[in-house]
Amino acid sequence: MSYIALYRKWRPASFDDIKGQDAIVTTLRNQIEANRIGHAYLFCGTRGTGKTSAAKVFAKAVNCENPVNGNPCGQCESCKSIAAGTSLNVIEMDAASNNGVDDARQIKESVVYSPTNARYKVYIIDEAHQITKEAFNALLKTIEEPPGYVVFILATTEPHKIPVTILSRCQRYDFKRIGKDTIEKRLLEVAQNEGIKVEEKAVSYIASKAEGGMRDALSLLDQCSSFFLGKEITYERALEVLGAVDTSIFSEFLRDLCARSVTDCVDLIDRILAQGRDIAVFTNDFIWHMRNVLLAKTAEDVSEIVDTSADNLALIKTEAEAVSEETLLRFIRIFSELSNSLRYATQKRVLIEIAVIKICRPKMETDITSLADRLKIIEELMDSGSLTKETYNKRVKESLPSEDASERSAKKSATEEALKLPKATTDDLKSVNERWQEIARSMPGMYSACLCKATPSVRPSDGKLIIQFEDDTQMLLCNEDAFRESLDSVFKKVMKKEVEYELASANKAKENGEYYPPVSVFGMEVTVDDSDF
Repeated sequence: MSYIALYRKWRPASFDDIKGQDAIVTTLRNQIEANRIGHAYLFCGTRGTGKTSAAKVFAKAVNCENPVNGNPCGQCESCKSIAAGTSLNVIEMDAASNNGVDDARQIKESVVYSPTNARYKVYIIDEAHQITKEAFNALLKTIEEPPGYVVFILATTEPHKIPVTILSRCQRYDFKRIGKDTIEKRLLEVAQNEGIKVEEKAVSYIASKAEGGMRDALSLLDQCSSFFLGKEITYERALEVLGAVDTSIFSEFLRDLCARSVTDCVDLIDRILAQGRDIAVFTNDFIWHMRNVLLAKTAEDVSEIVDTSADNLALIKTEAEAVSEETLLRFIRIFSELSNSLRYATQKRVLIEIAVIKICRPKMETDITSLADRLKIIEELMDSGSLTKETYNKRVKESLPSEDASERSAKKSATEEALKLPKATTDDLKSVNERWQEIARSMPGMYSACLCKATPSVRPSDGKLIIQFEDDTQMLLCNEDAFRESLDSVFKKVMKKEVEYELASANKAKENGEYYPPVSVFGMEVTVDDSDF
């Protein structure tokens, strides 16, 4: 027998198996026990919440020969044939492809025939919102007054598209999103029975990614178990399969945005893409992270609202103290617009970089929030009597959107403290040559090309790193603040140390007898792959 997907294999067979819909399950079971079966039902709710599964269980229960507390026994001929999909008394229709007047006419003609060896003939119509208006009109009288042995169950994710004339003739049941705890328990139960080793943190992450849908959760678990067949599914492995990133990256990204550092933000995006992560997934998860930070800033007891670990909650509260509500709302607005655009974009990286620049350069925007930021700066300069074009541009460059100087100073100090690293020793610098290609390729495009042609060495007199350029033009291109900021950041990430360095012209150094070839210090030459340029 071919492999059966987990969400199909573990589809609820009884009302007890339907998780997270207790009120609906109780109502349906009571109707069966009291023999108060309605003639038309409307099951609506988001995907994967159990609408079709509940309809099938209900169809089995009303025809079961030996029901137990409203549940189908699963052992009688009727239950077995319905479960196998061979029963003539349960007709499942996909309204996405059977939505016309002719299909409605077939239903009208078939309801006149009584069920075979059963009490009820059940019609389950999935995606009912796709039935045309004309087809609904043709079914109107049949749904209102069907034969006593006929039950209609309409399932839909968009109940607002169902005509009110149909709605008024149905018992409506709204299936809510399933709670994260409920999904976690079900995933652990399935994993245990299927022999799948999975870390609890990975289960928690998969449950959160399912967004209230049990089918989505089981599909994600199936995907992870297939990728790491026979291995334990850890949190890191789940991230790898699902194209997501560790939550700590969101905190770093938010700090970079608040610091208005385009370079650091783009560098972080580079790292995400290098790990094979999906930009759209990252964007949606980052919006959710900012939502949590905003709630931590405005809600009285955020622990009741934000479903996360104690460590993450403490980090979120710290971030909430360092950023204003206006700034968070602006960030959420821009990234929400980005999320909508990414659905149809072919160049997703370009769009997210534009969003980053838009945030870091508020003067590029013309919406009310960004205009308010700029007016605030103008008012402050007018009050101090120093409003000029030069002072305005300086303030725009230095100030953070919608934040005062004390907030900026606090965040700057916190950032500097967090990034404080020990200085590299001479022994540390000896490994620079071995990792030079990695360092060079971590730099932005033009700087990367220049560094790949440069030679790193150590000056014996003071043990300082000397970056020697064969081409003086390349050295001039790199002799600017943007280059040094980028290289400092790369050294911190690659070497985990603060590296002091100087830029030097190899030609002038040779003329002055101050050239230090790498072979004399490191014992190896720098290799450069010219095919990359």
